[in-house]
Amino acid sequence: MASLYLAGESIRDAVVGSAVELAGDEGRHAVTVARVRVGERLALGDGAGTVVSGVVAAVSGSALTLTVEAVERHVAPEPAIWLAQALAKGDRDELAVQAATELGVAGVVPWAAERSVSRWEGAKAAKGQARWASIVREASKQSIRPFVPEVAPLATTRHLAQLPGRILVLEPTGDTPITEVALDADRYTLVVGPEGGIAPKELDALAAAGAALVRLGPEVLRTSTAGPAALAALAVRLGRW
Repeated sequence: MASLYLAGESIRDAVVGSAVELAGDEGRHAVTVARVRVGERLALGDGAGTVVSGVVAAVSGSALTLTVEAVERHVAPEPAIWLAQALAKGDRDELAVQAATELGVAGVVPWAAERSVSRWEGAKAAKGQARWASIVREASKQSIRPFVPEVAPLATTRHLAQLPGRILVLEPTGDTPITEVALDADRYTLVVGPEGGIAPKELDALAAAGAALVRLGPEVLRTSTAGPAALAALAVRLGRW
């Protein structure tokens, strides 16, 4: 498929043969950075399931016009799989969010775990959420996926315990292998702790709320790889791969 740009709701009603414009930041990047020219093939998505593809018919300033040759309207896969990723030092939490997006996660929840070294306090909470939103947006474009994952506000352990669907806490000491988890819910949230692991009282609180403690394998994975590994395992079990 051609390179994907996000055009928002402007393509929602597009049909084959119609012309759609890519403007704003995305259009500026396509024209001035990627140097897209007339005759090139592109795909435009709204981030909510609609993707149109076609040939660039015109380029003007910081916008371009695409002649639509194909329209695809995708349905979000079910069950939805979310990732509750603990804040981590360096860019390990961001690496997890990026990879999870490429692997099809429906949404991500930044989690202020007890042992998180990184902290989003005050204005940093909104800034951090915006940073993660940018990461999932760019990773969605790179992986050419029709849905851009949602990024929820910063959550506490109490908030995690109240999430809908089934909560799967990735814990090396868990009793249930991820290959044996019953897939009978309409939403799953994978909970990944920080570098120091999930604190005992957090495990107790999540277990008391009905969460299952799930292990991946004999190795102890980094916080940046545990979530993506679990997503891949569930994708195979659900027949998405």
